[in-house]
Amino acid sequence: MKIILASKSGVRKEILEKYNIDFDVVLSNVDEDEVKDSLLNEGADPLLISKNLAELKSIKVSSKYPDRLVLGADSVVSLNNELINKPKNRNEALSILKKLNNSKHFLISSVCFSKNGSMLWNHSDSSELKMKNLSEKELLNYLDKISTETLMSYGVYQVEAEGLELFEYIKGDHESIMGLPIKDIINYITQYKK
Repeated sequence: MKIILASKSGVRKEILEKYNIDFDVVLSNVDEDEVKDSLLNEGADPLLISKNLAELKSIKVSSKYPDRLVLGADSVVSLNNELINKPKNRNEALSILKKLNNSKHFLISSVCFSKNGSMLWNHSDSSELKMKNLSEKELLNYLDKISTETLMSYGVYQVEAEGLELFEYIKGDHESIMGLPIKDIINYITQYKK
């Protein structure tokens, strides 16, 4: 069975390939910033924002591809239940790192399967991360190693690459932290096929 991944994330593609899941990629073109702003204005917490974005991406694509199973996904960072957005520039990236510095925060990964424009299943997974207490010089040295494009696409850290050095500890499923709680996805696909 071939699913559709409603995401442009290279890491999510790699995870599906690693687990031999057959898929096509179709971008949802959801304006994430607009959706986040709207949900924040309604008082939504980071978990609800992540769930809503995954669902919206999945439903939008599935309504255009009849009878196909579509996987939408979204990941957000939550610090003291406050949404931490991706930086828009390098100064913002530094200010986000300072905010996360020496703090425990959560990375929430949400996924949703839809078919024919209706949600069938969704799941969210939360991982706990604690950043080391780093000096401003150390934070700047880290940022010097990261391309601006990477910062804008993935946020201030990538635990699969240079970002690992920022952390005192990481508690959670590795693939979920990367953007897909793959074990839960495989369980759903297995049940769906029955």
